[in-house]
Formats: sequence, C-alpha cells, structure tokens
Amino acid sequence: MTILVAGATGNAGAAVVRALADAGEDVRALVREGGADLPAGAEPAEADLGRAETVERHLDGVSAVFMLSGYEGLDQSLPAMREAGVRRVVLLSSSAAPTGDLDNAVARYHILSERAVRDSGLGWTFLQPNSFMSNAYRWLPQLRGGDVIRLPFADVPIAMIHPDDLGAVAAAALSSAEHEGRAYRLSGPRALRPEEQVAILADATGRPIRFEPQSDEEARAEMEAAMPKAYVDAFFEFFAEGTVDETTVHPTVADVTGREPLGFEQWAAPHADDFR
Repeated sequence: MTILVAGATGNAGAAVVRALADAGEDVRALVREGGADLPAGAEPAEADLGRAETVERHLDGVSAVFMLSGYEGLDQSLPAMREAGVRRVVLLSSSAAPTGDLDNAVARYHILSERAVRDSGLGWTFLQPNSFMSNAYRWLPQLRGGDVIRLPFADVPIAMIHPDDLGAVAAAALSSAEHEGRAYRLSGPRALRPEEQVAILADATGRPIRFEPQSDEEARAEMEAAMPKAYVDAFFEFFAEGTVDETTVHPTVADVTGREPLGFEQWAAPHADDFR
C-alpha cells in the first residue's frame, strides 16, 4: 500500500518522506507543484490538502496519510480519504494542543485540526513536537549582517527536536496500527537555552557567532512586523508566561524508534555550510 505525505518539501514533511523511503515504503509526496527535491523513489502528487477535489485523484491505493494542522477544508478532505479506503491519519500537531486553549490563536488551529481528525472515523495518531532544530534557519538574515544572533526568551531552555526524529516517529505510526489513538509529545535529548544553541552552531561553523538577548519589548516589535498580533500574543503566552512546557525531555522518540533522539550538535554539523 501507498502512504501519502502532505507538505512533502517542508522540513517536517521531507523528513517523513525520507524515513518512509529508507524503510522501503511506497511514498506519494503531496506538493503544491514540482517535486524535484523529493528523495529518489517518492512519487510526486500535485494537490492542496485543503481542497478535496485535488486530493481525491491521488488516493488510489493509499492506506495512510501524513498531514499538517491548519488546513481549511478538512471537513471535505477527511471524508474523501475514508471513502477512498485510507485507514489512518498521522497529524503533525503542536506542543500547544494539550493546553486545550481555544483562545490562543496558535493552539486553536492545532486543537481544531486534532478534533477534525479524531471525529473523521479514521484511525489517528497525533504528533505534538517541541520546536524544531531547523528553526535555526530563521537566524540566517542576522548572520548575513554579522556574527551576532539576537533572540527572545533567553532564559527559556527548549528540548528541540531533530526533524529526522519526527520523521522516524511519523513513519512508524503511518506504517502500523500499533500507534493509533495515541497523542505523542516529542522532544530532543536535552533542553538548551538560546545562548547554548548559538554556541553549538558557532562550534559547528567555526564562526565567532555570539548571542545577545532581546528584551520582550524588542522581540514583540520585531515579531509583530512579521506576523499577526494574535500569533505574537500566542508565542509570548507560551514562552514568556510559560503556558507551554518545551523544557521537559520526553522519552517518546526512543520508545517508538528504539534509538535515542538526535542532539542539536547532530543537526548543526551537517548543516554548518548553510550558516558559514
């Protein structure tokens, strides 16, 4: 049977495609267009998961679907999957979903996506990861202007997760009914403050990169220039007010995959050239 992966060229989706391909699974990779960056053997399928009419033609022989939260139109896409014979969905949700806080703009769309999948009649697994190590790519604009990275929430340690660990857990859940009905909180092996993250990247690149903390006021102004205020409020609730715990290290990656999760050093080393 074939496994359909949405968001197949993003950091998370690409890791899922790689893990499935490495395991010898037949993978149909859902992309908006193209598909040149897909691993060898993955079949590209152009569609928008939020538009059922574009997804239906790619469901032949599909047993499981990996999907992301926040799509409009799930009330149509999910029934189409069930009718086509899809047995299970693995949803990439968020560490914010367990809060149940529908007033928080970020938590809300994850919670509602989980609710739609749970109510679909399909088997389901929810992945609720901490922040991704690949979020370090957001530092690139600063590094193009010098060797200083300024970040908010300097005193908040995060047990970031390697995308490949997310991919491995997702592949296991997509390939077997063993994980159905489970919501998995996912983390990396240790919690790091922003200064520690930057120091690891500096070691990997050989650049004299240093960290400077941002005040909440500076961070809020910068974030509000890039995203809706409701999302900025949400992230401040998570990390400044502590409504989400991304510090705790969870055993899930090891429990599901049988190996320890990868550390930030193991992400930074192979991506160092991107930051030099």
